[in-house]
Formats: sequence, structure tokens, C-alpha cells
Amino acid sequence: MEAFVTDLTTVLATAVDIFTGIVIALAVVEAILRILVVFFTRRKPLNEAKEEIRLTLGMWLALALEFALAADILRSTIAPSWDAIGKLAAIIGLRTILNYFLAKEIQQAKQKKSYIDHESL
Repeated sequence: MEAFVTDLTTVLATAVDIFTGIVIALAVVEAILRILVVFFTRRKPLNEAKEEIRLTLGMWLALALEFALAADILRSTIAPSWDAIGKLAAIIGLRTILNYFLAKEIQQAKQKKSYIDHESL
């Protein structure tokens, strides 16, 4: 039974890793398509569009990092080594820092947009 649970956890962790890669790929494709739309249509000011695209990509990457963390947690439950625990700690630290600064930038962008919208009235 233990071997079955170990195998199942390994397969699940691999599936989550694959899904992480898919999320990153889709995020990059979305960002590229949005860049092309902005470049060829220029419906928005370039600086505003670039910031919006960058923040959206950052949110997708933060989500992908959450999935990567989940896969590493699954792997560390199978055979927790110091190497696996160190990797997990590094990912948790990176995720925390990324999410903190991303949330700060999103808040600043919303305040800036709110200020600009208020000024244009």
C-alpha cells in the first residue's frame, strides 16, 4: 500500500509540474498576443498597456509558482531530504517576495489609474 501511495504522489506531483509549465506557456502566449495588439492597434497609451501586460504576466507567474510549490510539497512528503526541504524553502521565499511586490505594484497601478480617471472628470 505504501508503494502505491508513493507512486500516486509522484505521478500527481509530475502532473502538477506539467500543469505549471502549461500555465507559464499560456501566460507568455497571452502576453505576446497582447503586446502585438497594443503595437498594431495602439488603442491605449504604450506605457499604460505595458504596465498592464507586465502586471498580468506577473500574476500568472505567481500562480504558476503556487503550482510549483504544490508539486514540491507533494515530492517532499514522499522522501523528505534536506535538499528537498531547502528547495521548498527557497520556493516559498521566492513566492512570498514575488507576491508581496506584485501586490504592491498592482495596488499602486490601481491608485494611479483611479487618480488619472478622477483627474479626467
